[in-house]
Amino acid sequence: MSAPARVLVVDDSPTMRGLISAILNSDPDVSVIGQAGDALEAREAIKRLNPDVVTLDIEMPNMNGLEFLEKIMRLRPMPVIMVSSMTHRGAEATLAALEIGAFDCVGKPLPGESRPFGDLADKVKAAARSKRAMPSPAAAVAAPAKPVDFRVGRKIVAIGSSTGGVEALITVLQKFPVNCPPTVITQHMPSTFTKSFAERLNRLCAPVVQEATDGARLEIGKIYLAPGGDRHLQVTNPSAPCCRLVERDPVNGHRPSVDVLFDSVAELAGRNAVGVILTGMGRDGAAGLLKMRHAGARTIGQNEKTCVVYGMPRVAHELGAVETQLPLGSIGDEILKITAARKEGSE
Repeated sequence: MSAPARVLVVDDSPTMRGLISAILNSDPDVSVIGQAGDALEAREAIKRLNPDVVTLDIEMPNMNGLEFLEKIMRLRPMPVIMVSSMTHRGAEATLAALEIGAFDCVGKPLPGESRPFGDLADKVKAAARSKRAMPSPAAAVAAPAKPVDFRVGRKIVAIGSSTGGVEALITVLQKFPVNCPPTVITQHMPSTFTKSFAERLNRLCAPVVQEATDGARLEIGKIYLAPGGDRHLQVTNPSAPCCRLVERDPVNGHRPSVDVLFDSVAELAGRNAVGVILTGMGRDGAAGLLKMRHAGARTIGQNEKTCVVYGMPRVAHELGAVETQLPLGSIGDEILKITAARKEGSE
């Protein structure tokens, strides 16, 4: 980026505005050009300052963050990063914001947290570089497909995603029928958000979607989302494949890590697996997807045009890990095509 990303910070708390501004201004490639305490102030500041990125509090007086985000996306689309309390209510609101078109989210820091707001500056820079067209709500996509005859145990589907993944996963999984192949997912997301996200997917999709638990057996018609926090999701036990949650250091800066999931699927399922890498910052999942392809799995990457951030899929493509690169709207259908049962005697 030739010039620093110009950011407007919107939060009703002066203390929080000051903390966010200090963190962002500590990065030489980010510049906070203004602050606002509510939506009315923010509207005027956007008109006056024309920021590259807005950080937006979910809960504010006069007009809450969701209502203001809808107006931004309708009247003046721009990258918005939501700042949310780490509560169930905050998680539900943030997920709704991501579906409306927010670029990403961060949680408000808890007392004593050593690195408040985590990689907020990196997210701001990625948002400023993003040239995507702002989406309509992902929940508005077509109804789930009719049931397809899957051969039990034939394929395991593993999906990895990060920034933009909420919207992308809804788009892909709403194509899945009620008897979809067993599917495991690692999406980079704060720990308090993954349970709410699994519940939201379960409401929007035909199969059963649940947060993965240690020992949960992989079954036809079920989708397992890695819980955020201090453990990685793997699959294990060749005779009866199941989820395993393991305590390990972060990989590629993430826990759970897509690479850890893909590595385990490569070892467990080999050619009886499909690996999918969706939109996201960084390189997590690229090496693991290559391992899956070398093990005989079919592999799919989201194409640049439809990615919120063409990071993880780009690295995977450059490594040779991606067999087929597709636009987001075609990925669900391709997964079903690959995993559907064949006639006897065919692959």
